[in-house]
Amino acid sequence: MNNIKHIFFDLDHTLWDFETNSDIAFMAIFKKYGVNANMDKFLNYYRGINENYWKLYREEKITKEELRIGRLRDAFAKIKYSVDLELINNLSFDYIEYLPKNNKLFDGALEILEHLKPNYKMHIITNGFNEVQFKKIENSGISNYFNKIITSEEVGVKKPNPLIFQYALNAAKTHASESIMIGDNWEADIMGAKNVGLDVIFCNFNSKPVSESIKSVTSLHQIKHYL
Repeated sequence: MNNIKHIFFDLDHTLWDFETNSDIAFMAIFKKYGVNANMDKFLNYYRGINENYWKLYREEKITKEELRIGRLRDAFAKIKYSVDLELINNLSFDYIEYLPKNNKLFDGALEILEHLKPNYKMHIITNGFNEVQFKKIENSGISNYFNKIITSEEVGVKKPNPLIFQYALNAAKTHASESIMIGDNWEADIMGAKNVGLDVIFCNFNSKPVSESIKSVTSLHQIKHYL
C-alpha cells in the first residue's frame, strides 16, 4: 500500500463512539424535561429505529426534519410512552445540542491517528449534520489531525453517492488510486468508496462475516497492520 497518500475516515461509529455519547445525551434531556420512560427500553428500540431512518435519509427518501422527529416518535411509540409533538420537537433539538458535548472516542482512536499523521494526509467524509459534526470533531480534540472535513450537507448528497467521494478527492487534491476510505458502514463507506475506485478498510467492530478480499479490522489498533 505504498501508493496511499490520503486517508478518508468516517466519523460516527468509526472514530467517535456514537452510541455511548448518544445514550449520555438522552439521559440528560430526559432529566431536563422530566421524561420518566424506561431508558433501557427506549434506547434498545431507538438504536435500530435511528439506523433505519438514517438509511432512508441516505437514500433521499426522507428529509432531515422527518429523520429528526420520526426516530423519536417511533421509539416512544414502541415503548407505549405518551408524548406530544411539542415535547418531541424540544427533545429532538436539545438532543442535537447535547450530543457533541459528550465526546468518547473508540479505544485506539487517538493512538491510530497519531500513528498515521506523520505519513499521510487525513480527512473526514461524514453524512452527519453540519451543526453537530464540526462540534464533535472540535470537542473531541481530533480536529488537528484532519486536513479536510467533508459533510453531506456541504456537498448536497450523502454516502454512498459517488459524488460525495469525488468531491472529497477534489477537495483534498488527490486521486482515488492514492486514497483509502476507513469506515464502519458497509453500504455507505465501503461499497460507496470502492465504487469510485478507492481502497477500503472496513471497521468491522461487530465481527460480521466479510469476504477475504476486503481489508477488515475489529479494532482501530489493527489499522497498523495495513498502514
